[in-house]
Parts: sequence; structure tokens; C-alpha cells
Amino acid sequence: DDELAFSWYRRAAEAGHVLAQYNLGGMYARGRGVVRDEQRALEWYRKAAEQGAPNAQFNVGVMYANGHGVAKDEARAVAWYRSAAEQGDASAQNNLGVMYANGLGVGQDDLQAVSWYGKAAEQGHALAQFNLGGMYGSGRGVKRDELRSFMWLTLAAEGGDMAAAVNRKKVALNMSPQAMADAQDLVRRWRAQHRQGTLLRDRPR
Repeated sequence: DDELAFSWYRRAAEAGHVLAQYNLGGMYARGRGVVRDEQRALEWYRKAAEQGAPNAQFNVGVMYANGHGVAKDEARAVAWYRSAAEQGDASAQNNLGVMYANGLGVGQDDLQAVSWYGKAAEQGHALAQFNLGGMYGSGRGVKRDELRSFMWLTLAAEGGDMAAAVNRKKVALNMSPQAMADAQDLVRRWRAQHRQGTLLRDRPR
């Protein structure tokens, strides 16, 4: 029962329980058990974020980046993404990379973009893998490398990114049989090194 859950979350949130604050923000954001209200969602996400919850910090960043429940402010979005990214939140790391790649709220910096994409990609974040594959393919922020471009696009495609599957085919068209074999070997080695870890396909909610 969403209304009952909302009541319990609100009681715990008002007592300072960080997870309840995050969940209450989510209920306001989605209109579950209460009328949808982005400003109230931001309020509760921010309370959890200020207690250090990286998932809440990420959501606050998204709301500032898109102007949901608050005036759009890309610089504040970057600050919140960074707080979450430095705690290891893969989605925040990817989004921070996007901000650097496009100069949104921060000076444009391909080296920083590659660095943050890389941190998320190593955690198995499919969108970051797609973005990193694009950087290797175009030589932005890193030496152009079709083998690593293919590797990251392959991993992203396996993680469900449809655009990565399309781009991988385009990259493959220009690769020699030996280059393709080498790239597939990179994919196998990455899988072997990360087999013991839990891959992040989507940000935990």
C-alpha cells in the first residue's frame, strides 16, 4: 500500500533516517502514495544528500541538471555529481563525465571526461562504457584506439545499450581480421578480470 508506505517513510524521514528521506523523495518524485511534487522530492533528496547518501546526491544532481523542482543550475549539478562520484556512484561518475565532455557547469575537459567515464565503465556501467568507447573511437581525451573502442562498445552492448550495438558494427567494418581478434581478446580479458564483481547495469535505487 503506497499511502501506508508514504506515511511510514515520512515519519522516519522526519526523524532523520537517511534511507527514509531518500525513499520519501522518490515517492514524491513518482507520485506514489502522494501527489507528485518535484519540489518536495528535491527537498527530501537533498536532506539525504546532505547526510552523505550518494544515490540521493546523484538524484539532486539530476534535478539541478534538468531543472526539475528547481531552477536549472548546471554548476550545482556538477557539484552534486562530484560528491556522489567520489563515493563511487557509477551513474554519477558517468554523468560527471558527460558534464566535462560537453562543458556543462564546468570547463570543457576531455581528459576529465575520459577519467570519469573510465571509473564508471570499470564498474560495468553500460552507458559509461558506451561513452568511453566513443572517446576512444574519436580520440577525444585519449589516443585513438579502435581496439579499445570496440571493446567498450561490446561490453556496453552486452549491458543492454542499443546505441553501442549499432556503433560497434560501424567500428567493426573498418577493422582487419587481426584487429578484430585482438579486440575480442581484450573483451575476454576484461570479462575474466571482472567476473568476480557485480556489474552495475543500472544505478541502484
